[in-house]
Formats: sequence, structure tokens, C-alpha cells
Amino acid sequence: MKDYFPVSLVKTAELDPSRNYLAGFHPHGVLAAGIFVNLCTEATGFSKLFPGIRPHLMMLNLWFRFPFFRDYLMTGGLVTSDKECAAHILNRKGGGNLLGIIVGGAQEALNARPGAYKLLLRNRKGFAKLALMHGVPLVPVFSFGENELFDQVENSPGSWLRWTQNQLQKVMGISLPLFHGRGIFQYSFGLLPYRRPIATVVGKPIEVQKTPQPSQEEVDKLHQHYIDELCNLFEAHKLKYNVPEDQHLEFC
Repeated sequence: MKDYFPVSLVKTAELDPSRNYLAGFHPHGVLAAGIFVNLCTEATGFSKLFPGIRPHLMMLNLWFRFPFFRDYLMTGGLVTSDKECAAHILNRKGGGNLLGIIVGGAQEALNARPGAYKLLLRNRKGFAKLALMHGVPLVPVFSFGENELFDQVENSPGSWLRWTQNQLQKVMGISLPLFHGRGIFQYSFGLLPYRRPIATVVGKPIEVQKTPQPSQEEVDKLHQHYIDELCNLFEAHKLKYNVPEDQHLEFC
């Protein structure tokens, strides 16, 4: 899977193995393929780039309701998206744990299409509050190429299709993007993702002062700092991955 796209993991700063970290991943894409390969497998050499760090990736609770499949997910370091689960990992003594959250979640998948850089982040502040409560550094992570893997039927906000998708998500808990990629023997239509490179760039940790009961002002301040660092990370690396110079991140 790593060689199909291919997928690569880029390190820009050291992670101290004596500490625990909370990492925000962007964007979700349709299938979060790059994030899965980099965090849940050793295909890109995570343990060599970040020795002493054990990664975990949060996933919708729905997928953990199925016996055997749940156990398969857990072997890759996937964990439920509960506050209790996050607290357990972030408070482990001795450090060496990284908890990954795809901040935009399943709803952001509805915006995933080639050339799209709109992130569902403006009002998503729970991860910043979590970092403050447990006093762990926040790590911004951006996967260049994640949105290039599939085309998606036009579903702009306000359209009947987006309304239907939003209603289904409220009922089912998962989003249903109408996407297509390539086939096995032809390249014009199918459910296989396009073979386009994904580069997941891990940014510099943002230091966070432990605040067991943070105020809304403290959460907002850290959230804005995180957005600024994520934008800096994107701007510093976008030209390497064929993103137009005049393209910038958008937030909704």
C-alpha cells in the first residue's frame, strides 16, 4: 500500500520519547490512507524516525462494535474516540505515546477532492482543550496529496446532495461521500484510488501549560496558535509537493 501511491513520512522536529504528545492530522481525505499507513503500520519507518514513540490513532467508536474486526483495528494502534481513552494514553507514565486525532473527522471527507485545501477546523476546539487539560504538546501534521486520491460528485454546501449527506451523517455517525477513482485495467473510472504521492509532514510540537480546567479564552488562544503553526507548516512545504504558490489553507 505504501508503494502504490507512494506514501512518505517527513520529520521536521524531534519528539522527546520521555513525553506524551497529541497530534492533529489534516486533511481527512476520503479514506485517510496516508495517515493510516504512516501511523498504523511500519511501512514508512515511523519507529526509526521517532524512536521511543508509540503512535495511536483515534477512530469512530462505531467500528469497535464488531467482534474480531475490533481486535484487528487495535493491533494497528487504533483506539476509540472517547475522552477516557485519550486521558488513558496522554497520562501514561514514562511518556513515549503519540495520540493522533483527525480533527476534521468524517464530515471533512465531504470536502475531499483534488485541489481542495479547505479544513474543518475553525470551530473544532476540543483537541486544544484536551491538550491543556493534560499538559501535552500539540503537534500539527499535514498530509500533502491526501485529497488527490479520488474525485467526488459536486456537493457544495447548500446543495440537496450535501443536505442529504449531512442528514445521513447525523443518523449513522459516518459520512457518505460519493467518490470514484480508477479501475484495475483502466484509469477513467473505478473505486481504486489514483496513484498519487502522499507526503505526511510532521511539524514542530507546540508547548502547552497544563491547565486542568481551562477557560474558553485559554482554549481559543491555543487553538489560534495551532492554526497559525499549521499554516506555517503548509506554507513552508507546499512548493515541494506541487501546490501552487498562491494556494493557502482555508478554514470552515
